[in-house]
Amino acid sequence: MGVTVDVHQVYKYPFEQVVSSFLRKYPNPMDKNVLSVKIVEEKRDVSTGIIYRKRIAVCQNVIPEILRKILSILVVLYWKKVSILKIPSIQLEEESWLNPQERSMAIRSHCLTWTQYASMKEESVFRESVENPNWTEFIQRGRISVTGVGFLNYLLETFASTFLKQGAQKGIRIMEMLLKEQCGAPLAE
Repeated sequence: MGVTVDVHQVYKYPFEQVVSSFLRKYPNPMDKNVLSVKIVEEKRDVSTGIIYRKRIAVCQNVIPEILRKILSILVVLYWKKVSILKIPSIQLEEESWLNPQERSMAIRSHCLTWTQYASMKEESVFRESVENPNWTEFIQRGRISVTGVGFLNYLLETFASTFLKQGAQKGIRIMEMLLKEQCGAPLAE
């Protein structure tokens, strides 16, 4: 089945400053779930000027311990023994395409961990706002689908949906804080 979370935010800061803040957003003491972010590939297309980046983020396993135990017991009872739920961290891969000429950046990310049980994908865009060229619009759609744990699929998807919504709001607060530190007060209309 799966759940989808949509986010839309207008940052009252110029595109270049928003992208700069996004690229240095994690790790951050305001979100201790993101342990590290590493650039594993970066290249610039000389003909278009588009900058491609691939980053790997290591995040804390946020599935509550009680839920991990219940799932581990059910997996042992009904399927085969799997210790993947007990891992302390998960990995996410993020790819981005920054187009400085068009003042836009497209981002795609997905989970590299638990791929046999869950699919987590996000697509995001930062672009110059149509309301004001000195503002930046952020649009994100995240989708999580859990399979392989029977009637618990829905429970895990509900947990994931709540976690994604809270995480998106926390990410926006972090961005606003970084932008204010870097640039001062937001730009007026």
